[in-house]
Amino acid sequence: MRPISRKSTEPPLRPAFWPAVSLLPLGDIEMRGAIELTKVTKSYNGTLALKDVSHRFEPGRVHALMGKNGSGKSTLIEILAGSISPTLGELTVNGREAVFFSPKDAHAAGIVTVHQELSLVPSLSVAENVYLGRLKKTRRLGFPVVDWAELERQTAALLNEFDIDLDASTLVGRLTVGQQQTIEIIKAIASDPSILLLDEPTSALAAHEVEQLFALVRRLRARGVTIIYITHRMNELFEICDTCTVLRDGAYIGSVELKDTSPDQIVEMMFGERSAARVARRRYEAAEPVLQVRNLGRKNAFSNISFDLHKGEILGIAGLLGSGRTEILRSIFGADPFDEGEIRLDGRPVGKPSPGRMKALGIGYTPEDRKHSALVQMLPVSSNLVLASLAAISSLGFIRNGREKELVASQIAGLGIKVPEPSLSVSRLSGGNQQKVVVGNWLNTRPRIIFFDEPTRGIDLRAKEQMFEIMAEQAARGVSCIFVSSELEEVHNVADRILVLQQGRLVADLDPKQLKLAELYRYCMKGNLDD
Repeated sequence: MRPISRKSTEPPLRPAFWPAVSLLPLGDIEMRGAIELTKVTKSYNGTLALKDVSHRFEPGRVHALMGKNGSGKSTLIEILAGSISPTLGELTVNGREAVFFSPKDAHAAGIVTVHQELSLVPSLSVAENVYLGRLKKTRRLGFPVVDWAELERQTAALLNEFDIDLDASTLVGRLTVGQQQTIEIIKAIASDPSILLLDEPTSALAAHEVEQLFALVRRLRARGVTIIYITHRMNELFEICDTCTVLRDGAYIGSVELKDTSPDQIVEMMFGERSAARVARRRYEAAEPVLQVRNLGRKNAFSNISFDLHKGEILGIAGLLGSGRTEILRSIFGADPFDEGEIRLDGRPVGKPSPGRMKALGIGYTPEDRKHSALVQMLPVSSNLVLASLAAISSLGFIRNGREKELVASQIAGLGIKVPEPSLSVSRLSGGNQQKVVVGNWLNTRPRIIFFDEPTRGIDLRAKEQMFEIMAEQAARGVSCIFVSSELEEVHNVADRILVLQQGRLVADLDPKQLKLAELYRYCMKGNLDD
C-alpha cells in the first residue's frame, strides 16, 4: 500500500459534468484506472462496516479483494460502485477526487460493476443486451429509429475483438450461464470502462467456462483496464490476479503481491490469530444413523454424495456459493429430483421422495428464502405457524380452532417469538422473529429430522444466538439436524460434524473440535478437487 500524501488539485469528480470519455488530459493517461482511498469509513447507526480504510489500487492490474463474511468487502465495493456513500474519507478515481451519488455517477467516472446476479434480459438479443439503454439511432422519414444493422455490426466487432464465438443476434435466454456471464462483461466493456469490478464472476460456471472468463480478463488487463476481483476461491487468485487485498472486521489488513505469497499467508491475514469460540451445548456421542444417503447425484448440480446423519446430531454442511449445499437438501426432501443414488430412513429405502412423503416420514425443511419459500406474507403469524400441520389439525375440511391455538401458543412461548397478537401479519415481524415462525411451523409437525438451510441469513446477532439455542435444544431431544450456512464460523461453532462440498462433490468429513476455523476455510476455498 502507498499512503496518500497529496490532495488532487483538480476539482472533485462529479460525473454529471465530467464525461467518461474525457476524464483525463492526455498527459495523465498513466493514471487511468487508479483508485485511491483515504481513511474511508462507513457507519450504519453507529456500527462501523468500514474503519479508516486507506489503500491504492494500481492501474492496469487485476486486484483480488478478499475477506470472510462481514469483513467489509461488499461495503467497499458498493462505495466504489456508487451504490452507497462513505460516512467519512475520500475517494480518488483516475487522479481526481470522486463524489458519487448513484451508480450512474460511478459509471460516468469509468467504473463499471458486474454483479454476481446477472442483469441481462433473456428475451432480447446479445446486441440488444450489450447496448441496452444506448441503442444506436438513425432517422428515417424524419423519425428516429433503432439502427439494427449498425447495432449488430458494433456488437459483432466487439465480440470478435475479444475472440468470443457468439452471434450478436442470438437471444440471451438461449445461452449457457457461462456465455451469459461473458455477455455481462462485454456489456460492461462496451461503455469503455477504466475500472471493472467483478463480484464472484465464476460462482456458477463450469471449469471450461471459467477458463474462457479468465481469457477475457487477461485481454482486459492487457488493454490497461484495472480490475477488482472478488472471489472466495483460493486457486483463482493465483491464476488470474496480480495482488490480493484483505479486509478483516471492516479494517484494511494489507495487500500482497501474489507471486510473493502463499494461500496460508492470505488465510492468516483473513483470520489473524483469533479462534472462534464454540457454542456451549450438550455433549454429543454418535448414535445410530437415522438418515443414510448413498451415491446421490443430479446432473450439473452434485454427484456421488454419501453420508450418514445420526440421531440427535447437528451435521453441518460447509461450502462456497455454488458448491451444491441447497441442491442436495432439496433433492433429499423431494423438492427437486435426483438422477441416481439412494436415500434410507432407519435403514429402509425411501424410493422416490416428495415433500409430502418426507414430511409424513418425519422430515422438516426450513428453506433459505423464508419470505418467498417458507412464509405467506399476507397471512397472520398464527396461520404461518400451522401451514405444515393443517392435515393434523383439520377434520372434514375444517380447522379445529382449539388445536390451532394450542400449537400456535406453544411455539410462540417455546421459541420466544415476539408478537403482540398471533393475528398480526407475519410480514410485520423482524427477520429473526419471521425465522422463528418458519422453524415453529415445522416443529409443530414433531419432526425427527430438520434441515436448516441458511437459518441465520438477514437476522441480528441475538436472533442468531437464539437460532443456535433452538437447534441445540432440538438435538438434545433426539431430533437430528442438518445445518447449512454461508457463515463458516457458524458451522464451525455449532455443528457436531462438518461435511465440506466443492463444486457438487463431497471432499471432507471433519470434526470441528479438531479443526481451526482457518483450516475449515482452507478446505472450502481449494478450487482444485485434487489439491
